Amino acid sequence: MKSLINIIFLSLIIITISAGDNLFVQEKSNLAVEARKQRDAELNSYFSDKQLGSFIIEGKTYFRLFTPNAVEVELVTFVNVNDTEGKIHKMKRDKDAVWEAILEGKLNGLYYGFKVYHDGDEIGNPDQVLCIDPYSKAVATYNTYMNPRKSIVYNEEYDWEDDSWIQRDWRDLIIYEMHVRDMTIHPTSGAKKPGTYMGLTEGGIRGGINYIKELGVNTVELLPAQEFGNIEIPYKDSLAGRFNTWNPYERNHWGYMTAAYFAPEAYYAEEWDSLKWNTWMGKDAKQVKAFKDMVKSFHKEGIAVMMDVVYNHLSEYEIGNLKEIDKEYYFRLDDKGNFIAESYCGNDLKTELPMLRRLIIDSILYWMKEYHIDGFRFDLGKLIDWQTIEDIIHEARKINPDVVFVCEPWGGGYDPQGFSVRRWGAWNDQIRNGIKGENPFDGLGWIFGKWYGNNSPQRIKSYVNGTLIKDSLGLFQTKEHSVNYLESHDGYTLGDFIRIGLGDVDPHSIIKNVDEHTKLTPLQLKLNKLGALFLFTSQGITMIHSGQEYARSKVIPNDINIPDKEKGHIDHNSYNKDNGVNYINYNHVDINRDLFEYYKGLIELRKTYEAFRHADYENIHFVKNNDSYFSFGYLLKHNDDEFFVLFNADRNINTEFILPEGKWEVLVNEEKAGISSLVEVSKTYKLHPSTGAVLRKIN
Repeated sequence: MKSLINIIFLSLIIITISAGDNLFVQEKSNLAVEARKQRDAELNSYFSDKQLGSFIIEGKTYFRLFTPNAVEVELVTFVNVNDTEGKIHKMKRDKDAVWEAILEGKLNGLYYGFKVYHDGDEIGNPDQVLCIDPYSKAVATYNTYMNPRKSIVYNEEYDWEDDSWIQRDWRDLIIYEMHVRDMTIHPTSGAKKPGTYMGLTEGGIRGGINYIKELGVNTVELLPAQEFGNIEIPYKDSLAGRFNTWNPYERNHWGYMTAAYFAPEAYYAEEWDSLKWNTWMGKDAKQVKAFKDMVKSFHKEGIAVMMDVVYNHLSEYEIGNLKEIDKEYYFRLDDKGNFIAESYCGNDLKTELPMLRRLIIDSILYWMKEYHIDGFRFDLGKLIDWQTIEDIIHEARKINPDVVFVCEPWGGGYDPQGFSVRRWGAWNDQIRNGIKGENPFDGLGWIFGKWYGNNSPQRIKSYVNGTLIKDSLGLFQTKEHSVNYLESHDGYTLGDFIRIGLGDVDPHSIIKNVDEHTKLTPLQLKLNKLGALFLFTSQGITMIHSGQEYARSKVIPNDINIPDKEKGHIDHNSYNKDNGVNYINYNHVDINRDLFEYYKGLIELRKTYEAFRHADYENIHFVKNNDSYFSFGYLLKHNDDEFFVLFNADRNINTEFILPEGKWEVLVNEEKAGISSLVEVSKTYKLHPSTGAVLRKIN
């Protein structure tokens, strides 16, 4: 009995101590949270409207850097790009944490960087990391996976002649998402300067701007072209505890690793067959003029230029950027001071702090003013705080009321409605998944004669109208906020999605003859055309990805000297491949010329007739078809034009539609598309399986 009492007594003591320990841990955690809040409030109080970066005024060159947590900052200048030692200039801090140094003379072309010291750092340490200026107008990069860079003082004038922005109603946009290098680097483009800004706008060649003009789109959207980290960790090597098992190419080809938000990517001004390791790139700053020349050339052809921008995270692997300048200020950190990575890219930017918000807005306005950029697509837009989202569009519209802002409405959440309320457009993943499907294995959509997820005839009709919130499960306040698309740089191309979805190609099998594989079967061609017809006749912004117009297939080459286990297979994530997977092969356009001409005709149709862009909701009347659950039509009226748009996504059944009274000319059928009359019909019109048509009433 005594032993039992002792056990009970000891248990009570242990419980009491344990409870005390838990209370101590909880109290410690609460104190840490409270300290973080107080620190955030202190950092939030810093703001300066001084001009930042390097600039020249009245014969003097100014250098300014914002960092509230630094204890000392040195400006280091270099005469030559490959100098390892530079001249050190002490910088002075003002009350708003802006550090400044002023040097005599107009030092245009001077290389420079900052050494930023924090508590615990050895002042004057020769091995202290050299940081680039966050406001660098041009940078030189030494091509290794840590991407050491030097900023360049840039102050050259540029003759824009009479160029200005291309200003359009968002509903009129037909966007072609493309990669600068991929458009001309393949020999079939005929470019004399392949893979460059210059090559993209060469005259007298097949590829680049000439191809884009032939297709007829009115807007190009460049995959990231702000200076970015081109190189990842060496394969099967580690950095900061990360071991590269995923990327034998050691590349970030697409560009979603931004390093400098004010500087154009130098690689696209270098006339190289491929990226040269251990070589300086961008040292002459010729990328600045080359980028401006490119924009001016597109504008002369009436083609707007948008940029894909990445303000949610910074280049992950390199050193000498905001991480070393002021990690605590610029990044979202957990209670232990570690980077938060909802972007899955290692470090999420703390956009809610005033001076980072200012940097983002300054960058956007700079590209508008200095490069005449007409619009922007924001990567993982939901990772940027709402105040910044609101301020960006407010400030940008003061300069150009028609500037385009669209985004991925996900990343740290999903909220297309929130962006639409704030007058932003957003990628419409509902139309993508409903029409094409979510994946080609067990998530096929309407063009396959199937319903993916909660899709239905009612949802499909909603997509025609712009996926408006007035309809069930709609997303957008107004249709010009809906970016309708079926393919983007991410995932399988639409052509490959259809090849796999029909069971014609095993994605895990080796493709030995890419040309034969690229050639569409009759059924593959039908489904590609059906998807395109739905896309180009739906209300909202239209976007296609480069190569979609000929059902491009992304096949990993068999003959590359890279230890890639997927050689010969179809690729669905080609972010890392600076090779034939991503390059536009213009011979393949000829192989599927029928589809290219169909896209070309649909683009001409959409541009010619406002009804497919500007029709009022009340003037779109749907017609039920009793032959198939996957068939429908709608009457479309706008001004003096009246159209009857018909679809039959059923794989097996022919359908017949009763036409309203009068004569109708067929502008689009299962074979051709455009604005020329193919045939005149009346009373009824028949559709074969997996086909569609557009009829225009003859007045």
